[in-house]
Amino acid sequence: MTALRATLTLLRFTLRRDRIKLPAWVLGIAVMTMYFANALKLAYPTEQDIANVASFARSPAAIMMSGPGYGMDTPTLEAFLANQYALYLMVAAALMNILLVVRHTRLEEEDGRTELVLAGVVGRFAPLTAAMLTALVANTALIVAGTAALAGTGFDAAGSLLLLSGFAAVGMVFAAVAALTSQLTEHARAATGWAGAVLGAAFVVRGVGDLAAEHGSALSWLSPIAWSQQTRVFVDPRWWPLTLSAGFAALALACAYRLVARRDIGAGLLAPRLGRADASAALTNPFALAVRLQRGSLIGWALGLSVAGLFYGAFTESIADAFGDLPDDILVIMGGSTGNLVDGYLGLMGFTMAFLASCFAIGSVRRLRSEETAGRADPVLATAASRLTWMGSGVGAAAAGAVLLLGLSGVATGIGAALVTGNTGYVITLELAYLAHTPAVLVVAAVAALLFGLAPKAFALVWILPVFGYLVGTFGPLLQLPGWVQGLSPLGYIPQMPLESFTATPLVVLAALAAVAAAAGLVAFHGRDVAAT
Repeated sequence: MTALRATLTLLRFTLRRDRIKLPAWVLGIAVMTMYFANALKLAYPTEQDIANVASFARSPAAIMMSGPGYGMDTPTLEAFLANQYALYLMVAAALMNILLVVRHTRLEEEDGRTELVLAGVVGRFAPLTAAMLTALVANTALIVAGTAALAGTGFDAAGSLLLLSGFAAVGMVFAAVAALTSQLTEHARAATGWAGAVLGAAFVVRGVGDLAAEHGSALSWLSPIAWSQQTRVFVDPRWWPLTLSAGFAALALACAYRLVARRDIGAGLLAPRLGRADASAALTNPFALAVRLQRGSLIGWALGLSVAGLFYGAFTESIADAFGDLPDDILVIMGGSTGNLVDGYLGLMGFTMAFLASCFAIGSVRRLRSEETAGRADPVLATAASRLTWMGSGVGAAAAGAVLLLGLSGVATGIGAALVTGNTGYVITLELAYLAHTPAVLVVAAVAALLFGLAPKAFALVWILPVFGYLVGTFGPLLQLPGWVQGLSPLGYIPQMPLESFTATPLVVLAALAAVAAAAGLVAFHGRDVAAT
């Protein structure tokens, strides 16, 4: 047991450090589960409403993006929630665990803290074990909080427990995957990227497998996501598929422990690729360096949003048939009537892509904070690069990347819509419609820059802006929220073309607000200390 010495001490320390992040993640997923349940009750108050929308849930595109379709022949509200929305909450649980484990294993080694900890009376396996126990605590809390929240809305308690246990099972699988990828590379960014790639592959394999046969094929069972979906929650409940998740997590974790024992502290099992001895001419200024540091993340986001855009566009042909029978008070989410349902749907997809581009922009600006706390900003600022140039380059790279993502996703959605409808005009129309969201996304990036410059420890508060805006923008018309509530987010001011006509005024105002907020952030950063804490 020497290798596990001081594990409980590290566990207490880890929980202490994550006393804000973990509750935010757990409560966020639990509240979103409850929110979807209540929203569905409002959106589909009768059995006929659910039956109408379930026809779309049985389409190939919906199966690919949501689930195998258990219970969609005679749908209930509970089955519709589990089939259409649970997948995205599972992905959120997986991301929570990936970030948690990488943060407390590979990132600690990369920053040199693990070596200091192991210099004391601490076992070699203690840091990894403490990180995995923290993940176990987080996922257990998710089961408790999520089950209570969902059962509180009137859903079956036993089914709610099984659904949230499926979320936690996916979470523990990817916690173990992250533990394994953290042994392979020297850098936390790469470990997170590889674990995220495994998650993306699991998503695709599950989707292709479910398309191959009704309720999933043998290929589906190669995906950890499918194991939780195959519990058939609220339809034909069964717990045994979750044993596959437990077995896979145990196997991956055993491999991670074996690698911990075989490698040096701070090093990865795979040797990093040697770079050039001298930087290229393209890296001679801070902006080029900022873009280079964002390259991997930007490529991943671009691929993800482009693929999503193709699928969203492919829904265009069947959207009218799937939702045409819903009452007008439900259709208000996508245009208000069957006559403009397709344009309303495409406008909603543009709004969704703007939300995702905003998330990228926040993560990109946050990299400035990571560079500062890791001590890498100091050497750069010790050169001829000024504070304003360094921060401005980072914020500029984030803004440019977000605009690029909007453009690529618009083209991809337009291509998908053109392929199924034969109308090639969708490519240009949706490209312009998606790019129209640029000022709103820039406001989000500028607020992130303002918080970085003014109150870096409160940076996470910027997430409220896009998340609140997306929820209000999506369900606000249905819930008949006051106009001032919907106006609290910049995303709500952009006309959702092609449903709505283009209006230049809100774009100009938002662009001006973004410039003012970004400038204020630059001034604030120029006047504060640079601290590696």
